[in-house]
Amino acid sequence: MLTIISVSVIFLGLLFYVVGTTKITRICDAAGIRPHSLFMYHGSFPAILAVAPPLVLLSLWVVADDIVFNMMLEARFPEGLEVEGRQTILILLAQIRNIAEGIIVGQPDDWIIGLADTLSNWRNTSDTIIAGITVGLSVICGLFGISRVKPEFRARNAVEALLLTGLGICSLIAIITTIGIVFSVIFESIRFFKLVPPLEFLTGTVWNPEFEGAARAGSGQEGMSAYGSIPLFVGTFLISIIALSVSVPVGLFSAIYLSEYASKRVRGTVKPLLEILAGVPTVVYGFFAALSVAPFFRETGGMFGLDVASESALAAGFVMGIMIIPFVSSLSDDVISAVPQSLRDAAFGLGSTKSEAIKKVVLPAALPGIVASIILAVSRAVGETMIVVMAAGLAANLSLNPLDAVTTVTAQIVTILVGDQEFESAKTLSAFALALTLIFITLVLNFFALQIVKKYREQYD
Repeated sequence: MLTIISVSVIFLGLLFYVVGTTKITRICDAAGIRPHSLFMYHGSFPAILAVAPPLVLLSLWVVADDIVFNMMLEARFPEGLEVEGRQTILILLAQIRNIAEGIIVGQPDDWIIGLADTLSNWRNTSDTIIAGITVGLSVICGLFGISRVKPEFRARNAVEALLLTGLGICSLIAIITTIGIVFSVIFESIRFFKLVPPLEFLTGTVWNPEFEGAARAGSGQEGMSAYGSIPLFVGTFLISIIALSVSVPVGLFSAIYLSEYASKRVRGTVKPLLEILAGVPTVVYGFFAALSVAPFFRETGGMFGLDVASESALAAGFVMGIMIIPFVSSLSDDVISAVPQSLRDAAFGLGSTKSEAIKKVVLPAALPGIVASIILAVSRAVGETMIVVMAAGLAANLSLNPLDAVTTVTAQIVTILVGDQEFESAKTLSAFALALTLIFITLVLNFFALQIVKKYREQYD
């Protein structure tokens, strides 16, 4: 139903575009004058008015009616129903929604089936109402736009104002979404820290959420918190450092070669091939790491008497480094190519060789963009999950040895939140605390990186 409504609104928008352009063409041809703006702007103005407000209203309606329906369903729960916490209410509401959509599992109670039928009727009524309102609003807005179409009407300015307003709204939505994510993580983290002291979480060396607040039995680490996050962050940065050790040199040298030494033919062939690496699904990299790279490292290490774990940080970091090479090479290549040729010519005029001009002039001038590409690669490495789960495992070992098995923060967050978990437990809430700590550490790293760029850029402004 929503798809039909959206298509209808878009069709009305196209219709008003044709009507607008036809009207202004007819008026100008009859009077022998030229309009203030191009014909396309006179058609775009009523088309945008006919499409944008109705679709915004439809989006808000879709979000609001689910919230209203849930509140109305809760009010109709049987009076003698025993509900244990908010989680049980959400499960019952989900069951009612599934039955209303035709998904029936087991033998639900009669009152649940009755509420599902009621929900279906509510949805049908809601769809009918929103269809009428949306189409009516589209027609009214479109007619208003058509009424403004005149030769003296500044259609281009009006269209640009509408587009600017739309861009501003999109930016505001992005900001609000970011704030919502941060505050939701903060609120849930506060709930976690009420159960587990922050000091134990930040300084503990044992991560074993299966035992609520107890030390690992028989580990000899009595008194240590089971929610110590240090092993997870050590594993995260160990794998990330290995990945950056692969991606940054290879990506940066590839960018220098492609932008400064390679011919146009070689550049046009090699650069797309490098960028293909960014389009490979991470699960494929995970299979490659688990089935090919990890056994290779284990067998090669055994030849030299090294004990390499079957799920080592080295294998996961190496494959992750291959995956993020395009993030460094592509952006660095574009930044190096954007350095003005006049700087190179000035270096050559002073007697510099090509390599000296690159090292002393081109790379320093392109440093802000290069650092930005490295920051992007760091963010990608820190946030990667699938490769770590498949190649490095889930063992929260506190080790700086790249040959050992370790895990990362993101892998643990996925593990904690997968399956049926009690949302009130410290184990589930610990995922939000890990996310908050990771966000803070990433922001600090980005802040210092940007300060370094700012300080160095001042020498070349």
